[in-house]
Amino acid sequence: MVAVLGGRGVWRLRLLPSALKPRIHVPRAGPAAAFGTSVTSAKVAVNGVQLHYQQAGEGDHAVLLLPGMLGSGETDFGPQLKSLNKKLFTVVAWDPRGYGHSRPPDRDFPADFFERDAKDAVDLMKALKFKKVSLLGWSDGGITALIAAAKYPSYIHKMVIWGANAYVTDKDSMIYEGIRDVSKWSERTRKPLEALYGYDYFARTCEKWVDGIRQFKHLPDGNICRHLLPHVQCPTLIVHGEKDPLVPRFHADFIHEHVKGSRLHLMPEGKHNLHLRFADEFNKLAEDFLQ
Repeated sequence: MVAVLGGRGVWRLRLLPSALKPRIHVPRAGPAAAFGTSVTSAKVAVNGVQLHYQQAGEGDHAVLLLPGMLGSGETDFGPQLKSLNKKLFTVVAWDPRGYGHSRPPDRDFPADFFERDAKDAVDLMKALKFKKVSLLGWSDGGITALIAAAKYPSYIHKMVIWGANAYVTDKDSMIYEGIRDVSKWSERTRKPLEALYGYDYFARTCEKWVDGIRQFKHLPDGNICRHLLPHVQCPTLIVHGEKDPLVPRFHADFIHEHVKGSRLHLMPEGKHNLHLRFADEFNKLAEDFLQ
């Protein structure tokens, strides 16, 4: 998710293109194979679609990595596929339907798309024969993780989320509109996504995402999953980058307040893509919490 950047409206809009870079996953990590680790890749039929995933490690503790908007396992989680402890964990990074290599179908955004992703994610891990899993969810993937933990409590062991929102504000909605036209994005931001999707699909899907995420603003309190937070039962770690220009601290505080027993960890220099910029620190934090 994205959120208010702060400051007056005109100033905010002037800074929008550069400020949005972390939200749309820059720097991209690139394929995990480039890091020299053993990563397998496959597709499996789940809920009528072929879902693509990457897998690394041989540990007893299964961990699913959930990417953000327009993201995929290989673009969003290279350092985690490479470096999370392979003896302790079996790490799976998935591409939600319509994203990455889980195409066809084209991505769409019905009113329940987060719930659909949560069910797909859980059913994927069940299809891979994991009896219980932990979740690492970034941005939109953090929202999906929260919903999965609330709706499938007996299946989720632990959860780490960062960059997630439980609701949408007016200012959030303005930011979404600011990224609708991908031709206005910086070349550095566009190139990895154009390479993955092709320009037409990338541009069309971004527009559909903006419409899909803004629909929550019309619900009471801008609700995405705030009503589900009290139903999360698993141990939960919320990580927040203090320099995240896109998801203000109040979103992390709200989730922390409403997920019983959750922990909030602040990274003073962290931005939205803190798990890429500070991969070693983040990986150690996640490993310590998951063990």
